[in-house]
Amino acid sequence: MELSPAIQQQILHFQRVEITEHHIYKRLARDIKSPENARILQQIADDELRHYNGWKKYTHQEVQPNWLMVWFYYIISLIFGFTFGVKLMERGEESAQKNYAAIAEIIPEAIEYQKEEDAHEEQLLGLLDEERLRYAGSVVLGLNDALVELTGALAGLTLALQDGRLIALSGLITGIAASLSMAASEYLSTRSEDTGKHPIRAAIYTGLAYLITVALLVSPYLISPETYILDLLIALTTAVVIIAVFNYYISVAKDEPFRERFLEMAVLSLSVAAFSFGLGYLIRLWLGIEI
Repeated sequence: MELSPAIQQQILHFQRVEITEHHIYKRLARDIKSPENARILQQIADDELRHYNGWKKYTHQEVQPNWLMVWFYYIISLIFGFTFGVKLMERGEESAQKNYAAIAEIIPEAIEYQKEEDAHEEQLLGLLDEERLRYAGSVVLGLNDALVELTGALAGLTLALQDGRLIALSGLITGIAASLSMAASEYLSTRSEDTGKHPIRAAIYTGLAYLITVALLVSPYLISPETYILDLLIALTTAVVIIAVFNYYISVAKDEPFRERFLEMAVLSLSVAAFSFGLGYLIRLWLGIEI
């Protein structure tokens, strides 16, 4: 079959995508602990290799994988979890599947490959089961409480105390105590409900999420205690970044909308901070305290 240069280049691109994904799935299958998950991933890797060889019949060319993308998705999967890495890669596959359909009139196998890619997605959705996602609710609890409570506390303390070291000290004491309280509450809550989660692990996830958030928000006051207003702005910016990063992770790993969740958490945290900032100023005036 004589193919136009444009179609030839498109198929070469398909080849590179397929061989790249073959190596990604192959590496994940090798490292994943669950034998069933590993078997399915290896099957998908074999299918991707078969697709690559199918496209090669039309181009008669060998194509090297994009090793940068192979290692990118592999490392992302190691750091953020198998689920996040695969779902992030799936988002790129959607555009490739549309391109398959566009050349189906010229190359009939494209429809078969597209159906198999859809089947891959269904298989993946069925096998993804990671501890870190089972306990995502506990992490959300710790993050959300720390962001709302501590941004509010830091804003109020900034106007009331006007001393970076005192604000950091108060914030750390408040944050550490609150993290232990939240961990204990999550332990008792999980223990009393049939959620399938281990109470101690749920408590650890909640407490750690809270503590990490506290450390990130208080750190500007420790680094530069003299510029406490600037420190507050940095802390609030950090809070928004934390909200954005975490909600992007959840939106990819659990197929949930990013925009709505992000705006809800960001508006809530910043609104509490603004209210507490004004409240701290009024209380300082009312008590007549000058520090």
